[in-house]
Amino acid sequence: MATAESPEESGTYTQSRRPPFSGKPGTLSGLDEATIVARAQDGDLAAFEHLVETYQGRLFRLAYRMLNDRGEAEDVVQDTLTAGWRALPGLDRSGAFGGWVYRTATNRCLDVLRRRSAHPEDSMDSAGLWPALAVQSGDPHRNAEIAAEFECLSRALAALPPGQRACWLLRELHDQSYAEIGAALGISPVTVRGRLARAREKLAEAMIQWH
Repeated sequence: MATAESPEESGTYTQSRRPPFSGKPGTLSGLDEATIVARAQDGDLAAFEHLVETYQGRLFRLAYRMLNDRGEAEDVVQDTLTAGWRALPGLDRSGAFGGWVYRTATNRCLDVLRRRSAHPEDSMDSAGLWPALAVQSGDPHRNAEIAAEFECLSRALAALPPGQRACWLLRELHDQSYAEIGAALGISPVTVRGRLARAREKLAEAMIQWH
């Protein structure tokens, strides 16, 4: 189920929240990512700014759905992209940047969840996770049903163990392969498959009234 984006999930930051780079990403829009990463590795700030523009929204949506906290999600994205600039020279392949930032952001989210003393589902705000619905109808009753369905999904997702939640989000919302998810979480693709199966089973049980 895809959703439209709200300001909370759009990944749009104020200038103070973004890594301090000053390139002009628009001039690189015709190049493939491998070339842009290679340029960034050579110290081209405009090339890295293009990567920031490409990934900051995606990473924010992942972090926000993992953490349900805008401030913490913004911190994860800013820390990840700033660290990405420092890590660029050490990447073996120009195409490895996307995997690196997903892996780093996911693990930073898991670190935040480990530090929390309260269960994340106790503070789950379903309106924050799914603030705008992809499909709106002229029927207020139907819109209320859709909103209730998304609230149910939000709470079910929040109740998953963090590792299962990360696998589900990376697979279902970010279209990552089992190998990419495994690399992000430091687990095997077989383990990813198992976690996904358990997550899907639990979510299906929670959503059975909507089937």
